[in-house]
Formats: sequence, structure tokens, C-alpha cells
Amino acid sequence: MTLVDYLPRLGEGLLVSLQLTVLSVALGFALGLLLSLGTTSRRGWLRWPALIVVEIGRGIPALVVLYIVYFGLPAIGVLFENFAAAVVGLTFTAAAYSSEIFRGGIQSVARGQSEAASALGLTVTTSFLRIVLPQGLRSAIPPLMGLAIMSFQATSLAYSISVNELMSQAYQVSTITFEYLAVYAVTGLVFAAIAVPATWLSVAVERRLARGSH
Repeated sequence: MTLVDYLPRLGEGLLVSLQLTVLSVALGFALGLLLSLGTTSRRGWLRWPALIVVEIGRGIPALVVLYIVYFGLPAIGVLFENFAAAVVGLTFTAAAYSSEIFRGGIQSVARGQSEAASALGLTVTTSFLRIVLPQGLRSAIPPLMGLAIMSFQATSLAYSISVNELMSQAYQVSTITFEYLAVYAVTGLVFAAIAVPATWLSVAVERRLARGSH
């Protein structure tokens, strides 16, 4: 059998990679937003734990996080099936990095916006939810899209904990066909076929948002 005959297996692996991406990005961004609210809080008991989580998440390589979740946590009785472990690990990493993006977006909103809202009689919470947060999220969209692309590429790390994503399927096909160069070249092109257009889209969105802000 030739490499062409094994392309459906690569397709199955791509589907798993996309599932990992969607879950880890959706959950990671939601958690990242909560962490960003924690790191910008004036309450020390909330700010410092959030800062510690973010710094740990940004400081530990994603591969090490996957190993901790899949191989380490069972030592204390916490077990995950390999796909779930990959989702948890990649979500943690995405949350740590996205929290800084959200924080930067929120802090980019001019202080005068909040002051004007206060002058109109709006509470601090209402001002934040209706004025500051929407504008902060808007400016955070382009870098978040870039992080989503990186998260898709990072799904290849799930191969290390036996998740049958694209890289894992590529390895299995290459050991059967012995066409290592061809298999990995095709795998790289598959990643690029998704990542490159997504990058162009993020740039287009950034330019459109920049025009809309003037």
C-alpha cells in the first residue's frame, strides 16, 4: 500500500486535532478571561492566586503540563483518559497565555471611559461590563486568534500521551510505509493549510478593527 492509501488515517488524525483545538481554545479562553479579571482585581486574596496560576501556566512548557496531567496526577488519584488529559493540559496553557491577552486588552481602554461612565451615574460593575470589557475584548481579538492558531499547532504534542491526533497518525503511517519524508511533509502541509489561512484571517481582522477604531 502507498501513502495515498493511508491519507484517510491522516484525515482521522486531523479531525482529532481540530477537536482538541476547539475544546482547549473555548475552555482556555473562558478560563483565561476569569484569570485576567482576577489578576486585575484590587483584592489581594483574588489577585495573587490568579497571578501565580498565570505565571506557572506560562512558565511550564505545554509538553510538561501534559505529562503532569496524564502521568503525574494519577499518583494522587486523579486519572484522565488520554484525550481528556490532552484537553485539560492544553486548556491550562491556553488559559494562562490568553489571560495576559485579555488583561492587556482591558487595560488598553482609556481610563477616561470609566470616569465618564462614573460621571453619568453608572456603578463600577456596570461601567466595566458595558463599556470597558466590550472594548477590551474587541482589541484582544487579533492576538487571541493568533493564540488559537498556536493552540492548533500545539495539539501535535498530544502524540506524546498516545492521543491519535494528526502527528500520532503520521508516525504510525510512516512506520508502516517507511516513507518518512513524504509522510511528515504531507503532515506539515496539512498543518500549514489550516494555520496559514487562519493567520491571514487574523491579520485581516486586525486591520479591519484598526480602521474601525479611527
